[in-house]
Amino acid sequence: MELFPSPNQSSSLKKEVPLAERMRPHSLEEVVGQEHLFGAGKPLSAFATNPPSLIFWGPPGVGKTTLAKLLAGERPFFQISAVLDGVGELRKVIESLQHESRRAVLFVDEIHRWNKAQQDSLLPYLENGTFTLIGATTENPSFSLIAPLLSRCKVLTLKSLGKNEVRRILERALEDRERGLGAKFVRVDEDAMEFLVEDAGGDARKALNTLEIAAELHHQVSLETLKTVLQKRVLRYDKTGEQHYDIISAFIKSMRGSDPDAAIYYLARMYEAGEDPRFLARRMVIFAAEDVGMGDPRALQVAVAAAEAFDRIGQAEGWIPLSEAAIYLALAPKSNASYMAYKRAKDAVEKHGDLPVPLHLRNAPTTLMKELGYGTGYEYAHDSKDARVTHAHLPEEIVREKFYVPGKRGFEKLLHEKREK
Repeated sequence: MELFPSPNQSSSLKKEVPLAERMRPHSLEEVVGQEHLFGAGKPLSAFATNPPSLIFWGPPGVGKTTLAKLLAGERPFFQISAVLDGVGELRKVIESLQHESRRAVLFVDEIHRWNKAQQDSLLPYLENGTFTLIGATTENPSFSLIAPLLSRCKVLTLKSLGKNEVRRILERALEDRERGLGAKFVRVDEDAMEFLVEDAGGDARKALNTLEIAAELHHQVSLETLKTVLQKRVLRYDKTGEQHYDIISAFIKSMRGSDPDAAIYYLARMYEAGEDPRFLARRMVIFAAEDVGMGDPRALQVAVAAAEAFDRIGQAEGWIPLSEAAIYLALAPKSNASYMAYKRAKDAVEKHGDLPVPLHLRNAPTTLMKELGYGTGYEYAHDSKDARVTHAHLPEEIVREKFYVPGKRGFEKLLHEKREK
């Protein structure tokens, strides 16, 4: 067995190139996703023929390397991995450039892995125009790259691919007879396709790699095939059917019943089966306001923060803040008093219609309004002891109505007791 095959073996080697590599777009028109960067007046369309030095910031498998190669066009293209290569490899590239008549493109993958000194080594060559730099990073450039480097590059943010976009990429690979699996007549069951899309988490490379391995096992890829490939249980979860509603109901009722173990179990069931994490986050935000409410007003902040944290860190580790929020909500004192208060107030609105606002609460910006009694008798709460006033605020017809009935738990109980003293 030869470690370094001869040139006449190159044709056979092409078959061994991974599917994800074979399916890389050959032109910007083939790129799927990142519409915010393409089109009239959009950055990548404007840079298509002569890009400046760029930093691509985005999650794995969204096309950073592909875009770098496409933007290089016919110019010499050199690629360095910051994980494997250091300044020594950079020097080799610089030496190679001495023989190039055209300005080359240097692509540094995972550029955030270079330390300050290694990043500094790029600056002189950017200054004298030795090459155009395109860096790729999955980390926030503001924290991972030095300021002098950022000032010489334009940062472009790439987004995770949507489910429809990942599906388009998979379908293209199944149809393409030259680069893809079209010549092998591979077919994927619909439920298996849905799982592939969900499992990818916006990472096209991951989706294509999984598909390729599955296609080696069976030309008709099923959920069972994926279970074999991934070496993990492929959870059956119908996101639009009865099971969806049963499990989300159990999740919410477990948090309402202050059972953190059950809450986390059902959260994991849904997350691992491919439920949209943003749906789970939204349900927790609603729960924080509806079921925890004034029992612990901080719960809403925790739920909103978890939803925002997921959007920042993505699918791979997004379960961490969601898990924290679910446990917090399960353990928090519960009160639906604010939820019920609104329902009662809504009923009153529907029953009584547009009742007139009491005169003393009305705004009086004109002399006529003042003469008509607008604002007369209004007491400024800050001038009163404990911000208490003697006049009513509700319309006369419902002045004795009580919409808000304080709960007896947590913060709300303490607040009510303090007010009653």
